[in-house]
Amino acid sequence: MTLLTLELFLVVAGLYVGAMAVQVARDPSHPRRLGSTVFWGLLAVAFVVGKQLPPVVVGYAVLGMAALAGLRQVAPPQRTAQPAGERTAEADRLGNRLLWPVALIPVLVIAGGFALGRVRFGDWRLAEPRQATQIALGLACLVGLGLALRVTRARPGLALVEGGRLLQAIGWALVLPQLLASLGGIFARAGVGDVIANFVGGALPTQLPLVAVIAYCAGMALFTIVMGNAFAAFPVITLGIGLPFIVNQHGGNPAIMGALGMLSGYCGTLVTPMAANFNLVPAILLELEDRNAVIKAQAPMAAVIWIFNVTAMYLCVYRF
Repeated sequence: MTLLTLELFLVVAGLYVGAMAVQVARDPSHPRRLGSTVFWGLLAVAFVVGKQLPPVVVGYAVLGMAALAGLRQVAPPQRTAQPAGERTAEADRLGNRLLWPVALIPVLVIAGGFALGRVRFGDWRLAEPRQATQIALGLACLVGLGLALRVTRARPGLALVEGGRLLQAIGWALVLPQLLASLGGIFARAGVGDVIANFVGGALPTQLPLVAVIAYCAGMALFTIVMGNAFAAFPVITLGIGLPFIVNQHGGNPAIMGALGMLSGYCGTLVTPMAANFNLVPAILLELEDRNAVIKAQAPMAAVIWIFNVTAMYLCVYRF
């Protein structure tokens, strides 16, 4: 038996989103009250009872959410700006203590990822080893929330108000990574990888190990730029380029290939507006005039990291 499961934290997240949907429904000043309420309500249902529902029902719910987003019926609430003097005074009072909850989360995730799966009480274990990292992330977020409330001396209800405002500012982009990742799995099942393998094999001299590495890393970055998510690109490009050419043809190490291949995909994430939650939402939250300012700032580093990934993969994948 397992005490902590991933489904438990999905239920907690769903209840939070459901409470936010109720909050939206009760806000008469909300510019898109009905559409936003339905959108967040459907997401809450998917989190809480999605596993018990028939897949077709969840599928129609996702289509409904997509329709609401496409019709621009999902919007953030009207913003009530806090006076600048109050914000400055609060920032001066808290200082760098605001960083403590944020810094604590990755520390707890790393520690919990190593430890949670190994804790047992007879026939009971604390967490499933395969889900230890995700469960550690859920626990770390709850601990970070508690510490943030303590540091700021805020009421617990404020977490729903301010957290809900932030989630609504992110909007439909919140679920975009999951949808794109599932789309990558669909492409892989549909045989897109075989099509890419035939094209790359005929167009490039993949009999050269370096060319195979460059093709794989470039494919991961480019497909991520198109899809907006490296998890969507990974199964397609790995099946189409990585496995047939790097692993099967040249005997490369699949673990090294996969790790550096994902990093190459992340380089694409840094420079694409399709990764709206990663590149466009921060610009909106920071109220930047140039919506592509984040992408422009990240592009040089993305190029440097991509070159490093190609070099590291070529030096390591065929030798270890």
